Amino acid sequence: MQKKPYISMSVIRRLPRYYRFLKDMDRRGILRVSSKELSEKLGLTASQVRQDFNCFGGYGQQGYGYAVRQLREEIGNILGLNQAHRCILLGAGNLGRAIATHIQNNYAGFELAGIFDNSDAIIGRELAGLTVLPSSSLKSFCMAEKPVMAILCIPRTAVESAVDTLYSLGIRNYWNFSSYDIDLHYKDVVVETVHLSDSMMTLCYRVSEKETSS
Repeated sequence: MQKKPYISMSVIRRLPRYYRFLKDMDRRGILRVSSKELSEKLGLTASQVRQDFNCFGGYGQQGYGYAVRQLREEIGNILGLNQAHRCILLGAGNLGRAIATHIQNNYAGFELAGIFDNSDAIIGRELAGLTVLPSSSLKSFCMAEKPVMAILCIPRTAVESAVDTLYSLGIRNYWNFSSYDIDLHYKDVVVETVHLSDSMMTLCYRVSEKETSS
């Protein structure tokens, strides 16, 4: 098996933006794009775009640009979007419902296999084509279905015990919407934490700075 080239995490974090832009171009029937065009759309330099793509082979020709579909497919392969990692969602409140619907409508490498909640008012309802299950059935479900990733849309106070349970069931990958730092407690997990409050505070600072300087 051919060894995959090393791609830094800073490049990996830019690839979804490239992918979204190229997917839209492909949908509109655009066949080729230059590094200059990409850089202008994404707020990068043309040099940065070329360096990023050279990490996995380039796929561009001088004066000819990049083949949109080929480049999109290659980035999709690198990101693993052609796979269907089975995942579960904990918490079917407002945020959980939005996440479940997003996954269902915007397939990106994951297949939502189960949704869990503690509320009697929510259990039994249909969401994203699945019936919301009680959290008490989490263990038996995971043992039978073997999900590899959990999406956490539950309160901070409930996350620690939930992660302890999930970790004991072999789940090592998390999309975490709480403020609980999972990787500080379990060093071998893969975590993407979305700190909504952190993002809001950063935005507040930027708005305040703009108002002060104007």
